[in-house]
Amino acid sequence: MEITKFFQYLIVMAGVTYVIRAVPFVLCKKEITNRFLRSFLAYVPYAVLGAMTFPAIFYSTDGYLAAVAGTVTALILAFLRKGLLSVAVGACIAAFLVNII
Repeated sequence: MEITKFFQYLIVMAGVTYVIRAVPFVLCKKEITNRFLRSFLAYVPYAVLGAMTFPAIFYSTDGYLAAVAGTVTALILAFLRKGLLSVAVGACIAAFLVNII
């Protein structure tokens, strides 16, 4: 890729990122008091994290069966309120065992 084309792309991406972050500050000068909107905005980080994490889970192993086994194990351990390290290790072990079998 040409260096000029790279910097053009870089400038466009930086501009888009800046606009996305700056627009809410310009448009929302007062505190948001609407309960529905506050509740919606409270869950946005979790939704974005899930949207970024779940595709990576299914493409991180050689087969989908191992990924499903690790995901199900992680969800069960998280539902049982185990710690983050226990959930991660349990999911890795489950995926590893399925890959071995």
